[in-house]
Amino acid sequence: MSVEPWACPQDQTTSEQAQSIQPSQDQEQHLDKLCLDSFWSEVETIRQGSGDTDLDCTRRDSRQSEEGEQEEQWLADAGLSTLIQDDSEDVDNVVLLSTLTRTQAEAVKRRLDSYTLRKKDKPPPRDVREIFRTPIAQVRIFNMIPDLVEEFLITDVAYCEQAVIFLKQAKLPQNNSQNSQRRKDDGTLPMVICPKCRLGVTRIQDLSPVDMKKVRQLALIDLTALCDLLELEVKRHKTAKRKIPDNSLFGVPLAALLEHDQKLKPNTTIPLFLQGLLSFLEKRGIDSEGILRVPGSQSRIKLLQQNLEANFYSGHISWDEVSPNDAAALLKKFIRELPAPLLTAEYLNSFSAVREITELKQKLHMLNLLILLLPEPNRNTLKALLEFLSKVVSREKKNRMNLWAVATIMAPNLFLHKAVPSRLTEGAEKGQAEKAADVMRLLIRYQDLLWTIPNFLVSQVRKLNENSNRRYQFYDRRFKNLLRKIHTDNREKPEKSNSEACRTVKIQNGDLVSGTMEIQLNMNSRASDLLTQFQRQFLLSPENGKGKTRKNGSVVYPDCALYEVGGNIGEHCLDPDTHLQDLYNSNPGGEWVIRMKPNGGKGP
Repeated sequence: MSVEPWACPQDQTTSEQAQSIQPSQDQEQHLDKLCLDSFWSEVETIRQGSGDTDLDCTRRDSRQSEEGEQEEQWLADAGLSTLIQDDSEDVDNVVLLSTLTRTQAEAVKRRLDSYTLRKKDKPPPRDVREIFRTPIAQVRIFNMIPDLVEEFLITDVAYCEQAVIFLKQAKLPQNNSQNSQRRKDDGTLPMVICPKCRLGVTRIQDLSPVDMKKVRQLALIDLTALCDLLELEVKRHKTAKRKIPDNSLFGVPLAALLEHDQKLKPNTTIPLFLQGLLSFLEKRGIDSEGILRVPGSQSRIKLLQQNLEANFYSGHISWDEVSPNDAAALLKKFIRELPAPLLTAEYLNSFSAVREITELKQKLHMLNLLILLLPEPNRNTLKALLEFLSKVVSREKKNRMNLWAVATIMAPNLFLHKAVPSRLTEGAEKGQAEKAADVMRLLIRYQDLLWTIPNFLVSQVRKLNENSNRRYQFYDRRFKNLLRKIHTDNREKPEKSNSEACRTVKIQNGDLVSGTMEIQLNMNSRASDLLTQFQRQFLLSPENGKGKTRKNGSVVYPDCALYEVGGNIGEHCLDPDTHLQDLYNSNPGGEWVIRMKPNGGKGP
């Protein structure tokens, strides 16, 4: 494992800055009281906006699933629904299940057993033990995790397997005392470093939609196994179909709003209205004292909403006279008036359950998996919101809104929704507010880490693709014969080469420049080196002239990226720090393609 750290952004205010602007204890207590008061003010606003009668009716509509329905839906989401069907093809289940770790497989078995108990009148599903007749290859994680230090996030090992080790270590007396001494009691959040492996970091937008579907299935299994270990009982809810208002902006389903906007701007990933609102707040409101906390004028907010509904898409909107506080209030209203929660009805309670976890790493593990499970419109919209909130925190000196204040104000708007019952407002007021705000500040603070795909999931997707390709060669309806051939093939696979012998690999240059180029690989070759060679060899040549020269003499190249295509992956935009020799060993059957980055060059 490389020792190169990939860290989340540092705290917005360094210790030196904090000392220079450190408020008095009375001021801190006053600010805390304002934040707590604002938290319950937001809760009351949501209650009044929903109406108590409508809220109760909606929550009755959003019922928990019937007996066996949750397990059946879970198996479908995990890509294992055929396990409870009589006329299914066995091989598809073997391919997916053969990639799971022991703890993940046990989570699947628990869901199957639960389904069997709840659906006694149906034929019993297959036992996972029949599928895993060959012993599961156990993950050797004791040697892979030298020390589960709070400041390091390890993604090479399944999160549920890390939880198994952590729970075993927590039972040892000496570790209990060490953990209690190491845990921070002052509420500050440490820098969390994710050591970068030699295959680099894979961000959510780097994989193809086909592979992302497999990531979500595997993430759901790992999340369920993690919740089982942590004894978190999370119930998923179904939101009943409701009449959609005749509005064009507020109360419109996020997917429908985005589908409409993509007809006007094909490459957009978040609603155009939200883009305009956030852009205005960044320009005019980010330095306003108490932004997000100070309420706007209710009469002005109502008129502004009506004006936007009628004229936003026609372009007859002037933001010049809009108050930043009114716009901030409208932002919160837009989020809470979505027909379904931004965090989705299925996973809202799972996000809320993170507050019950004590260890920071396990909180981040669960949040990371939940982010992967969100539908793409919800995930992109949430990211845009969190990026804005992070900018607000970065201007704390002027707006007096630190991370805790922003998180406390925004938490009710994300974690309370009329369509899903919530225990957020139950119990001791201060304690519940702090727990909800804690999850919110984790989302803001560690968003860059959370929007990545853990290495173990990428490895499982590769294995899943390899087994899927292999099934056509070794297709057999009998589990034992199929798995025996798969494991025999794995044992006969030649050792991966770690030598520094040079290799020649052909690189296709995609649509940017026709043709190919050849490079020689060694242990230190990286994707960034290949891109540099490509720029010098093709973009600077007189016949191509792809590079643009600035007035100061510097050259601006088209924003290109190296993609891994085929073999055991669908399509993978590579991190510039990817070591190419390791990539070749990991996927010798894949092609490498250089092409322009999509969406205006956004990428790793």
